[in-house]
Amino acid sequence: MSAIGHPLAPGDALDGFDVRTVLSRGGMGSVFKAQERTTGRTVVLKVPHPHMECDVVFFSRFEREEKIGLRLRHPSIAAVLPVSDKSRPYLAMEYVEGTSLYQSMMTEGRFSVDRALAIGRQVCEALVYMHSQKVVHRDLKPENILLDDEGRVRIIDFGIALDFDSRRLTWGRLSSRLGTPEYMAPERIRGRRGDDRVDVYALGFILYEMIAGVTPYEAPTLSDLLKAKTDRDPRPLSDVAPDVTPAVAEVIMRAIAVDPHDRYASAEEMLAALKDPTSAPVPRPHARRSAKAIDHLRAGSVWLVVFVTLAALVWFGAGAR
Repeated sequence: MSAIGHPLAPGDALDGFDVRTVLSRGGMGSVFKAQERTTGRTVVLKVPHPHMECDVVFFSRFEREEKIGLRLRHPSIAAVLPVSDKSRPYLAMEYVEGTSLYQSMMTEGRFSVDRALAIGRQVCEALVYMHSQKVVHRDLKPENILLDDEGRVRIIDFGIALDFDSRRLTWGRLSSRLGTPEYMAPERIRGRRGDDRVDVYALGFILYEMIAGVTPYEAPTLSDLLKAKTDRDPRPLSDVAPDVTPAVAEVIMRAIAVDPHDRYASAEEMLAALKDPTSAPVPRPHARRSAKAIDHLRAGSVWLVVFVTLAALVWFGAGAR
């Protein structure tokens, strides 16, 4: 790790890059639009705040994100660019001209079913590839999905991704961000690290929100939300979007089943259903979860109490979305 650097501002230079504008600032770092001198191409620089550079856990997360990003090469995943001889920690990434899915949802409200499914299929194709590389994103949400000017998807932010080819990122590293409660799968709320199905759940949650304009759970507080997601089935999509066909509704509801065994077993299976919802096999009704499964969910209540405290730090520390 290099010596702690000074705060960057537009007009500064960082190694072979000229910083142009600030794209965003957060509690842990800033994101800049910059130009690479040797090629002239526009890039994104993700730079930690100086005081974060000496945080061992944060630095480990940053290294993990770069390592995973350099390994993944897919049209729907924002590329991390290799940089040698860095003077300080930062990531150089592909610049995407467009907006985030979150911003589009806030501006446009409900999406048409066709548009939502088109976006969902692109994300799911990226998940199929990602999982084949033994990487689980674990923080898939509208803010981490970019849409370019032609409607093409780029997934970003692998800071808490699970890399099965690397060391486990444990709950004990409390200074690492835990994820986003709204899109977090119930098993992660209960303290498990999760597998491919946590990304399936998050994508299903996003699809539901794009089509309905609301999320599957109504809860006044964070603790109520987390408890609802582990104890209750999600509100049927047909209740809030009656124009959606039963086949499409079933695909999305299956993806957000509380019990991971009731979801698609893989992103590949979900992708096939998104491409042809009418051909997707119909599982048992969601409300008929077995007594054994319900008892299993209730057994996770101790983890829920612990997690509420941890997630609250993320919820309020990150600020409004």
